[in-house]
Amino acid sequence: MSRLFGTDGVRGKAGTYPLDSPTIRRLGAALARALGHRKSTKFLSGRDTRESGGWIERELAFGIGSQGGSLTGAGIIPTPAIAYLTPRMGYTAGVVISASHNPFEDNGIKVFSGAGEKFTEELEQQVEAIIADTSWQVPSGDAPAVEQVDYRAEYASHLRAILPNVEALGAKRLVIDCANGATTTIAPRLFEELGFEVRCIGCEPDGRNINLKVGSTAPGQLARAVVDGGYPFGIAYDGDGDRAIFVDGNGQIVDGDAVMLMCAKQMKREGRLQGNAVVATVMSNIGLEIALRDADIDIVRCPVGDKYVMEEMIRRDIALGGEQSGHVIFSEYLFTGDGLATSLNVLRTIGATGRTLADLASELTTYPQVLVNVRVERKVDLKTVPEIAKVMSAVESRLAGNGRLLIRYSGTEPLLRIMIEGQDQREISAWADEIADAVRQHLVAPV
Repeated sequence: MSRLFGTDGVRGKAGTYPLDSPTIRRLGAALARALGHRKSTKFLSGRDTRESGGWIERELAFGIGSQGGSLTGAGIIPTPAIAYLTPRMGYTAGVVISASHNPFEDNGIKVFSGAGEKFTEELEQQVEAIIADTSWQVPSGDAPAVEQVDYRAEYASHLRAILPNVEALGAKRLVIDCANGATTTIAPRLFEELGFEVRCIGCEPDGRNINLKVGSTAPGQLARAVVDGGYPFGIAYDGDGDRAIFVDGNGQIVDGDAVMLMCAKQMKREGRLQGNAVVATVMSNIGLEIALRDADIDIVRCPVGDKYVMEEMIRRDIALGGEQSGHVIFSEYLFTGDGLATSLNVLRTIGATGRTLADLASELTTYPQVLVNVRVERKVDLKTVPEIAKVMSAVESRLAGNGRLLIRYSGTEPLLRIMIEGQDQREISAWADEIADAVRQHLVAPV
């Protein structure tokens, strides 16, 4: 059987495999079986605003119920809310029905453990093995309505504690872009209760407009609103609310790298930077690494994917980690990315320093980056090819701690990806071409 779970749960087009009704029911039943070591498995679900979310939730609940478990719905609510609420409200596990920043036709199912952490690959493989076992079947029948509860107040109360001194911010005006997604039910009211004058865009979901020209992957409308309205900054969330991208008062994008830098430095000042390090993926810019080093803060690199960030943070007992895309994890609050928690931590930093977002973000120098792809016929360890290894070593020597070389094979195509970051665009482009030429000469057969 091919893998059902991808890098972030089960994803696909709603109504087709693996998000067709029979597969969803069987997934629900398998989850209940995998976690059935308790007398009763209780699941809490949340979803974004996609029109397919309701029926997917019902089919999942039917499968869980067929094995003696139960599923309670928390309605339209951000993914991190389910991660937060699942352990605190006594549920066995949590499920979120969302495809994050994808278009409305897509959907997905991601699972959180009873501790509020994303399912490990080991548990995912266990569930897949149960699904593949043909000795059992899910009974037929109609999927009834799912019992609904409203936990938004509990989640909002948890968030408000992140910003204990909101008065330090002075005049409070901002623009938020909720991507017509899950944060529409939380963010506008939360910021208004904190005393902000809020302009909200992407706050009118209709089941089909989630992420449509709005949200963290399309912040252009937000940037225009911030500049035109003279706001000090704006915040854009993705469809399920686990990431945030910022726009400063000049309309410039402030990404996850800049957020991690400013928050890490403030957390260190407050004695909250457990581990004195930040976990970042291999795609975070070398500028972040250099700026952290100048602040006497270590960086730990991991593969792309917020679940890998989470695993490294847990393994090393580190308080802060994240991705350039805006997934940022503050472990003292939650072990998953939370766009609203990220927003409040940035506001906390602004208030504590008395500086603007633009000023704080200016401490990150983003180094030029070049990416060259070379089509290869075989994937070998480049260090075993002396001619290629020699060129790679020479480039790394030239970078000398002020740049970065990352070479990796594509997981889906016959491509070698050569990425270099450094201080001079023309220089690093020439070095990338040197490596690419060596690869073509010694790893690609002539036509």
